[in-house]
Amino acid sequence: MERINQKNQKNVTKGVTFGVTNGRHEWASRFGVTFRNFALLLLLLLLSSCSLPPTLPLPPGGAGEANPELRTNAAALEKWQDMRFGMFVHWGPVALKGTEIGWSRGREIPFNTYDSLYMQFNPVNFDANEWISIAKEAGMKYFVITSKHHDGFSIFHSDYTEYDIANTPIKRDLMKEMQLACEDQGIMFSTYYSVLDWYHPHYTTRYRNEPRPIEDSNMDIYKQFLFDQVGELITKYNTNLIWFDGQWEASWTHEMGMELYQYCRDLNDDLIINNRVDKGFKGMAGMTDSIAKYAGDYGTPEQRIGGFNNTYPWESCITICKQWAWKPDDQLKSVQECIHTLIKTIGGDGNLLLNVGPMPDGRIEERQVEVLREIGAWVKTNEAGIYGSRGGPYMPTEELACTYNGKNLYLFVMGDSREIVVPALEGVKIRKARLIGDAHRDASRDASRDASRDAWVKIVEEEGNWVFVLPDELPSDVANVIEVRTNSYLAEIEPVEL
Repeated sequence: MERINQKNQKNVTKGVTFGVTNGRHEWASRFGVTFRNFALLLLLLLLSSCSLPPTLPLPPGGAGEANPELRTNAAALEKWQDMRFGMFVHWGPVALKGTEIGWSRGREIPFNTYDSLYMQFNPVNFDANEWISIAKEAGMKYFVITSKHHDGFSIFHSDYTEYDIANTPIKRDLMKEMQLACEDQGIMFSTYYSVLDWYHPHYTTRYRNEPRPIEDSNMDIYKQFLFDQVGELITKYNTNLIWFDGQWEASWTHEMGMELYQYCRDLNDDLIINNRVDKGFKGMAGMTDSIAKYAGDYGTPEQRIGGFNNTYPWESCITICKQWAWKPDDQLKSVQECIHTLIKTIGGDGNLLLNVGPMPDGRIEERQVEVLREIGAWVKTNEAGIYGSRGGPYMPTEELACTYNGKNLYLFVMGDSREIVVPALEGVKIRKARLIGDAHRDASRDASRDASRDAWVKIVEEEGNWVFVLPDELPSDVANVIEVRTNSYLAEIEPVEL
């Protein structure tokens, strides 16, 4: 029998032992307290000291060094972290060509041709309710749309440009329809916005040797345009999160980033803002170089799973295909790869923002939808270990990841092993462990069996390890989840490397 043998390592968290001395009767008599009342008082004391979950520290992010008192809104951040899984959408007129959004301007597509695509953009099959239903069925709790990418096209009705969806053949405010669909279906509406703009005449950086002169460009004018548009996202579209991008070019400064963060929070203090609003984002690993210096609420690893980090919030953004925008016959990731990506991300204490690229007619490609539906079926079965969870205390490996929620521990098994071995957590006692989904499988196979009893997993303690023994037949061919019920809140346990 194959075994995942995670190295024997005892955890650092100590249990607390409570006891009553042999003189308890003498003490109770002296103070006029019966032993029964004394025991009751002691029980209440124990419950008050042990039953409350630990208080989590304030989030580390915020407005940066210009306003160190303005910290990340802790309640809004926790709500977003609890969601764990969201849909990213990169979409615009470039879908007509099937090339990458923004980056193919002046590369695969001549500048003038790219900039004229909006005049042909007529996604007559677009249905916002269908998009959001697909996201919801996939188990996603929030939705992020590219309101304006590096190419400068605004997919919303903006009062500050004519290069927007209002001036396309479709004319409808598609982003407002997305917002309302999200609100109707209980999905958190959010927007992507690039601070760089290779189309705007007053943005002072040109991409790929674009021939337009920059001598007459005025970054102050562009900055006002940017702030006005971001204000529209907040006040007209009620965005709950802004996913900024494009901060790496020299035209955008650290001071501008801190000012923009402050402006957004002034308009809506509950807003969550990623770290690409400022210059602290370092490479595709996505984490902020100095949290105290730079503005932003969370890190943004791109096209990779972030490393374990339970002190600074983060979110990996990863495509379901190769390209961000739609591309015909693009290489599609498997259901297993997507689910394992989600597992390793939440096991590292991050969120996953999985990107789809809709087609030019407004539909999401059916093969992408099929993958999303299969992901959603798995998520629905195992949601107890996903939503509201935090990563750890066991750090993810290729075959095992872990989350916790309160006193419950969730082990995500991505391999074929039937024995899962992890270091026992000192001071923590296991009450029960069950294989999520097993009861449903057993009940459907034989209604006469006690399915709930069959779902419990055998646990063996040996040499400082916990060994979870799984049945030969598992509920899922992709990944299985063991729910471990313990006697302790797990938030304060230090991470354990496996």
